[in-house]
Amino acid sequence: MTEFAIGLMRWGGYWGIALLMCLENVVPPIPSEVIMGLGGLAVARGDMAMTPLVIAGTFGTVLGNLFWYEAGRRMGYLRLRPLVDRWGRWLTLHWSDIERLNVHFSKRGALTVFIFRFLPTFRTMISLPAGMLEMPRTKFLIYTTLGSAIWNAFLAGAGYFLGRNFSEIDRYLNPIGIAFIILLVGGYVWRVIRWQPEARDD
Repeated sequence: MTEFAIGLMRWGGYWGIALLMCLENVVPPIPSEVIMGLGGLAVARGDMAMTPLVIAGTFGTVLGNLFWYEAGRRMGYLRLRPLVDRWGRWLTLHWSDIERLNVHFSKRGALTVFIFRFLPTFRTMISLPAGMLEMPRTKFLIYTTLGSAIWNAFLAGAGYFLGRNFSEIDRYLNPIGIAFIILLVGGYVWRVIRWQPEARDD
């Protein structure tokens, strides 16, 4: 993964960073921690500057998240009703869960989007319900940009201060990522097992 990121960065410079960060949010080929960390390393070597690096990374992040936001907005949450009714067990959802999420987004959607920008995996996933529940596009872009810029600056700064040792971190990211996926799958299986049909008023 690291070699691919480095090659694209050398080929495209800041545009390569933006492309990698966009792809990371659309099809997650490479963790943003590696991309921005390597960018910070490039700053430490004098090959890049910190401000345009963070701007490029944030631009790519926002673009990738906008893809999922628009996909969700075009789908709309009401179209989920037949899916939830039929596949509720496997989605581990009741329709009341969707309605509560809708109410939550109407009240605290901006804060939710902002906070989720700092959470692995969920920082991309949150864009889909934000679009489906029709969070105002301008508000979505503002809070996505703010959260992403802070997180990307942190990652780039870590790469800068860790210097050459940052490349060693990639060795530990894979097992951590695998462990996180195992936890997610285990949690999903547990929810499926414990799921019960929701009582409905006829």
